[in-house]
Amino acid sequence: MRKADRLNDIVHHLRRMHQAVTAQTLAEIFEVSHRTIYRDIQDLINSGVPILGEAGVGYVIDKKYHLPPIMFDADELEAIALGISMVSNWTDEKFAEKAQSAYKKIQATLPAPLINELHQISTFSAPSRYKIPWEVNFTEVRECIRRKHLVSFSYLDLNEQQSTRVVRPLALISFSPIWLLTGWCELRNAFRNFRLDRISEFTKLNTRYKDEKDKSLATYLKMIKEEENAASKSDGNCDC
Repeated sequence: MRKADRLNDIVHHLRRMHQAVTAQTLAEIFEVSHRTIYRDIQDLINSGVPILGEAGVGYVIDKKYHLPPIMFDADELEAIALGISMVSNWTDEKFAEKAQSAYKKIQATLPAPLINELHQISTFSAPSRYKIPWEVNFTEVRECIRRKHLVSFSYLDLNEQQSTRVVRPLALISFSPIWLLTGWCELRNAFRNFRLDRISEFTKLNTRYKDEKDKSLATYLKMIKEEENAASKSDGNCDC
C-alpha cells in the first residue's frame, strides 16, 4: 500500500471509531511496524489533521474534521456499482431509490476519466424470478433496527407451526434469494433468524430496547464465527 493511501485510510479508520485506537491496533490493521504508525500519525498531525494521542491510551480524531473528496479507482467503482444494483434488485423500491441517489452523488464528484470507467463496467446484478416475495415493509424493518424498536410479528416456521414473537431486531442478512431478520427472540431467550417471507402481522412496538452486550449483534457475529471455526477444525480432523 502506498504511504499516501495508508495515511488516508488511517484517517478514515479513526473517524469511524468511537474510542481511542492504539498504535499496536493500527499496526496490525495496516500490517506495518509501530514505528511506521508513529511516523504516519506525526505526518498527519504536521499536515493539520486534528489527531490527539496519549501514551498507553491511543489516538482519537476530532470528528468535526472534514476529509477532502474521496477518489475511487476503477475496481472500487465497479464494486460500488455492483452493490447498488444488488440493492436495487433485491430489496424494496424505497431502498433502491436511496441506492440510486447515492450512486448519482458519487458520479457527480468523479473526474472525466473515471466517468468513462463507469461506462465500461461489466459486472451486474439482474432481476430474478427466484426472488422470494415478502409482505413486511423492508424499509420499516430497517428503521426498527436503526431506532432499536422492539417488534412483534407472527411467524410460520418450516414445520408450518405458527407462533407470535417479540424480537429485538439486530440485522437483515441476505442469503439470496432469502432475506433473514436476525434478532434476540424474547420467547426463546436466544438469538434467532427469521425468514422475511414467513413473517406476517409485523408491528413496531413503542418500546425501544437498550443495548446489552450479551444480546447484541457483535455478540451474535462472534458466536457465529466461533461456531464456524469449531466446524472447520472438526472437518480438518475428518478421516473421510
